[in-house]
Amino acid sequence: MTTDPSRFDDTGRRPATSDRWEARRLNPPNRLWGSNGVAFGPDGRLYVAEFLAGRISAVDPATGDVDVIVPMDSPVQSPDDLAFGADGSMYIADLVPGRVWRRSPQGEYTLVSDDVKNPNGITCVGDRLFVNEMKMDGRLLELFPDGGDPVVLTEGLALGNAMQLGPDGHLYYPHMITGQVWRIPPDGGKPEVVAEEVHEPVAVRFDRGGVLHVLSRGVEGIVTRIDLHGSGSRGLVTSGVVGLDNAAFDTENRMFVSSYASGGVLEMHPDGRTREIVPRGLDGPFGVTVDLGGTVYAADHYRLAKPTVPENADAGGPGGGTTEELQPFSHGITADNGVLHLTSQYGQVRTYDPVQKTSRVRANGLNQPLGIAVGSDGSLVVAETGAGRVVAIDESDTVTVLAEGLDHPVDVAVDAEGRCYVSDDRLGAVLRVDDGETVTVADGLDAPQGLAVRGDELFTVETGRRRLRAISLTTGESRIEAEDLAVGLPPGITPRDEPALFTHGMPGSPRRFAGLAVGPDGSLVLAANGEGSVLRLSEPAGE
Repeated sequence: MTTDPSRFDDTGRRPATSDRWEARRLNPPNRLWGSNGVAFGPDGRLYVAEFLAGRISAVDPATGDVDVIVPMDSPVQSPDDLAFGADGSMYIADLVPGRVWRRSPQGEYTLVSDDVKNPNGITCVGDRLFVNEMKMDGRLLELFPDGGDPVVLTEGLALGNAMQLGPDGHLYYPHMITGQVWRIPPDGGKPEVVAEEVHEPVAVRFDRGGVLHVLSRGVEGIVTRIDLHGSGSRGLVTSGVVGLDNAAFDTENRMFVSSYASGGVLEMHPDGRTREIVPRGLDGPFGVTVDLGGTVYAADHYRLAKPTVPENADAGGPGGGTTEELQPFSHGITADNGVLHLTSQYGQVRTYDPVQKTSRVRANGLNQPLGIAVGSDGSLVVAETGAGRVVAIDESDTVTVLAEGLDHPVDVAVDAEGRCYVSDDRLGAVLRVDDGETVTVADGLDAPQGLAVRGDELFTVETGRRRLRAISLTTGESRIEAEDLAVGLPPGITPRDEPALFTHGMPGSPRRFAGLAVGPDGSLVLAANGEGSVLRLSEPAGE
């Protein structure tokens, strides 16, 4: 194990320990849990909203050092964008609960508004504060931190996002769904379209020369430059940064960008070349799997990714996670004869062909499907967490209930005899499904999640105590296999109530899940979601 600092452990001195297994990371830890809104603060550092973690960090552009400013246990739940007022106050769009916060220079939090639905794009114009809504028929509003009712400037936004005051004194903002950029005077008036057919716009930013930059949220990392007040010319630059989210220009007109899909912070040059300030990596990961060729895949919420060591990194960057495909809200995953089956906790099960780059929807409308495995008959076995069920999906995509009445099933596994096992992290147990009934295999566990069968042993990740347990399928005896795993919340952070999965029709924050899988060589791979890495646990040679 390396001793790189991570978001789980700044010291880098908490490696996994095991008497049986040798543990090593397949990719370096990720310092950021995704990177969303970015803005330079009065101290010259770049402040980064980490939506998936519920925290905000400050990055030194010169050194890449990361300091947590708004911790995970602050009043802020899911920051998606931020801006600074004239007095140095930080204003935060807290997307999922629908709140806007002010954090004073002294670190005090004040709720500005809880009347905004899915607040996302946020900007300050002197002492004035503006925010828009990321929803269909969204609004753009002016808020008043010292009191007063919000003023609606306009409605009808088709998913608003990062916005900014232009050199002409208008507020510019994207319509993410329609591929347009609009503007409106800060004092109100008729909004007008200033650019159409813009590639998947997610943020608008002006450089120091007044040129408009529109970032694309797609896989290519496209930035569209529009000279609105000169020649009117338009140019495209492709950066290769998957899932661009936001950008900020420093006093020297250098452009720094963030990625919702892989985190990190990069400086982007005018020709599209990039220089990493904070390396990219895995945002979770959540589910993990290994195909017959030994390739490891991770379901990383916004994408399907492969953990990579720095020297092998390509599209995902030296942070250690290459993007196979943008697969929105991927959570559980399993490999099956050349294809991958994935769940989205927002209700969908999909089958993805990594060669053909095609996806097939297998089920819709499930209640928080999470863990997934392949049954002995080729059907997909899924833990439908929100419904307390285990279901099967056959080749014709018919859904059948295998077991119900569970508390909180999160993962499933199938042994060589075709028997199905399910972990329930609230019940603290692993169960076997027998003809529609459940039989306890092991109980008294501390939040078991990931499950995997290896020969006569069933392994589960006890996320509450950050350890791996093996259970004999013959005798029922169990033992601790590894400890000090980087799963769950970082040490010292108190869990809080889980936010709603949906708010105003938009997906909210994902549930943390530490997946587990067995490779064809008998090694185990584990989603170390506390630090953004995948661990491989291998038995020493000769054993």
